[in-house]
Amino acid sequence: MYSALNRIILAAGALLAISGCASNVNLKEISSGSSLHPEVLPSPTYNIQALVPAGTRYRTLRVYIEGDGHAWATRTQPSTDPTPHTSLMAQFAADDPAPAAYLARPCQFVVTGACKPALWTSERFGRASVDAMNSALNNLKSRYRTESFELVGYSGGAAIALILAGERDDVRQVQTIAGNVDPVTWTKLKNITPLLGSLSPLEYSARLAGIPQRHLIGQNDEVVPAEVVRAYSLQVQAKCLSTVVVPGASHDRGYADAWRAVRDLPVNCDMSGSPRSSMAEQPHFFEGRGHATADHHPARRQRTDLRGSRQP
Repeated sequence: MYSALNRIILAAGALLAISGCASNVNLKEISSGSSLHPEVLPSPTYNIQALVPAGTRYRTLRVYIEGDGHAWATRTQPSTDPTPHTSLMAQFAADDPAPAAYLARPCQFVVTGACKPALWTSERFGRASVDAMNSALNNLKSRYRTESFELVGYSGGAAIALILAGERDDVRQVQTIAGNVDPVTWTKLKNITPLLGSLSPLEYSARLAGIPQRHLIGQNDEVVPAEVVRAYSLQVQAKCLSTVVVPGASHDRGYADAWRAVRDLPVNCDMSGSPRSSMAEQPHFFEGRGHATADHHPARRQRTDLRGSRQP
């Protein structure tokens, strides 16, 4: 006899077959006028929807990784289609003048019979999902003869970006926006069921400690509060970790100007080589419109000070 949860999952699976790729996100429209175009990257498990650049070789490629999308229809019922209704990552990838690509998450935009709600709920950072994203990166690496990646993750895509960086040897930097970088702390703060079946970036702390990373935090983000980045940074103790608090930004709005200002800036590393956590000391603030300046070591109590931040 099936449990109530099994019945929900089976019903969701049946609806997946007829829901198709319905979404408010139009990747062709978003990428119009840019160097990117939509393409589905094959994978042994879950094919990945992407925006890929024209050209044949990019030594370094900035890859934007989608968030969790429309994972839940209600607080208790999983969505039948996790495709996002809006996409900061697709927009930012299309607007980026640097060589860039965009990767959706498994079963976003591309629905197959293998897609089950667990993949975008309890197992959203699980082995199957990570393997599919690794396969997508390998595809890009082979196609463009890429030597190194910079990963940019939004929301739950931040956890995926960090896990990928922890497993690969070709990720030179990670940046996150409103990132769920510590899912264990996040579930505790939100008082929700732990994500059983998911990996955690903290399982890769030793490797992540040596990877430069920048984390943009929305001042008004109630979905992924600043405490999540604080907990992550205290445990990872990265040598090159910068945080940027974006005044007025919520979970999905208010990052466009901030991102354009800092995306190409190098993460300033602690020249002494000693591990540090910027959230534990003095975070860097993005405070408005103007010209970007390089990140500073938090111990010097200096800030990235920019005036104005409009919503994307």
